[in-house]
Amino acid sequence: MNDETIQQEADERRGYFRIDDRVKLSYRSISEEELPELIGRLKTGAGSNFTVMSSFTSMSQQMVVQLRRIEGSSPDVAACIKILDRKLNILGRAFLVQEDAVSNQPSKAVNISAGGISFNSAEFYEEGTALELKLLLLPDMTGMMVYGEVIACSEVEDAEETDEPYSLQISFPNIREPDRDLLIRHILKRQGEWLRKRRKENEATNSETE
Repeated sequence: MNDETIQQEADERRGYFRIDDRVKLSYRSISEEELPELIGRLKTGAGSNFTVMSSFTSMSQQMVVQLRRIEGSSPDVAACIKILDRKLNILGRAFLVQEDAVSNQPSKAVNISAGGISFNSAEFYEEGTALELKLLLLPDMTGMMVYGEVIACSEVEDAEETDEPYSLQISFPNIREPDRDLLIRHILKRQGEWLRKRRKENEATNSETE
């Protein structure tokens, strides 16, 4: 097994770590007849304005190594590339603002991995239902569209006392690889933030007891 294969398998294991997070999202059920065409449009880049930012972010990640090389030999050129990248990010956020159904929503508690997501829902969905989800990752405002499949839907505790009485579990069998990579990076970043916060809290507690 070569180093590249080992690294790929390690990335996949990390990508399926689940974290509790808050995102903005909207979702709708779609028919089995619609699904192939919608997936095809998404894979060819014809999804919607909502996916522009995720495409820009993915491209930025792909050029990180090359940009470092350019910085070593041509710092002025590298600086111009970074400015252009920031301008594209501003443009991508402008597209996101047009998606009122998502950008104006309050953030929602979810449990998410690169392989799926779960959250509380106001509606019940049968197992196997295909869903179109628009996810807005925070705080970077990266939007992605994912076609998922309901793998479980059950009542939550105290269902009568909430507007969202169902726990919805969704897998991502059709997620694009660039979007999966973005989710992996997002999850690792959030994990790092959580670990740093815990470390600071422990240091503060230890200093108080000394």
